[in-house]
Amino acid sequence: MSAILKSHEKDLGGGFVVRRLLPSAVKQAVGPFIFFDHFGPIDVAPDANHDVRPHPHIGLATVTYLFEGAIDHRDSIGSIQRIEPGAINLMTAGRGIVHSERTPADLAGQPHRTHGLQLWAALPKANEEDAPAFTHTPQADIPVVPLDGAVVKVLIGSAYGQTSPVATCMPTLYLDVVLEAGRSLSLEGLPAEAAVYPVSGEVLLDGVALAPHTMALLDTGAAPVVTAGDGRAQLVVIGGAPLDGPRHIFWNFVSSSKERLAQAADDWSAQRMGQVPGETEFIRLPKTPVRPPPQFL
Repeated sequence: MSAILKSHEKDLGGGFVVRRLLPSAVKQAVGPFIFFDHFGPIDVAPDANHDVRPHPHIGLATVTYLFEGAIDHRDSIGSIQRIEPGAINLMTAGRGIVHSERTPADLAGQPHRTHGLQLWAALPKANEEDAPAFTHTPQADIPVVPLDGAVVKVLIGSAYGQTSPVATCMPTLYLDVVLEAGRSLSLEGLPAEAAVYPVSGEVLLDGVALAPHTMALLDTGAAPVVTAGDGRAQLVVIGGAPLDGPRHIFWNFVSSSKERLAQAADDWSAQRMGQVPGETEFIRLPKTPVRPPPQFL
């Protein structure tokens, strides 16, 4: 491994706490992935409100993947989609989209569990102003590769002879790997940038245990080996081609241009970015001014 990224907790409201790994002071992005949040497992109380009201994005694609629970997605281009475990939901913001994420009606007021990952992939400069889009790929369409003591789901990209149907703007890899106790998997054919994140159980990388809630940047010139400890383990592998230059980040906006972030902030404040049909609530722009991000190594 080349480095370890530590997570920090962030409360998104209503007691909904996520562990954030990217961006990091060590590395801004791994391949196109510029943002990595792990939430749960959370036992959601009947009176909890984890709904995320309408808010905007530009210059990125959100990638939502659940292990437990469900989310209702709605957006300003008219998409309505129930997100369930095992499916990949890719929302390409491009020049601008507004969306909400809410508890489905059948789970509202009921005790339930939620657990998942939300990643942002920065768009290539040539695609930052593309038209917004949303695609849902159900679990049944995700390739599953059974190996000796391991099962690999190819969520995005190609691995172990299988290719995901999820289309992206640049070479991208996203794998969900389950290892039986004591079993190993060689991570072959990795892209130029890649990382491993243990979701549950004990995971060893080339014989060294990874601490929970940390991400290991990989030496992609070799074939790193991941191994489960005494019990079943689950991990994800992310990566892809390096970004075509650094990105500026402000709130929910990502761009290669700081001026574009300022424009997006003005547009949202003036409510010029569209609305989610049937919803009148929205999250207001933070008062923190747009400013250059720290230098990333």
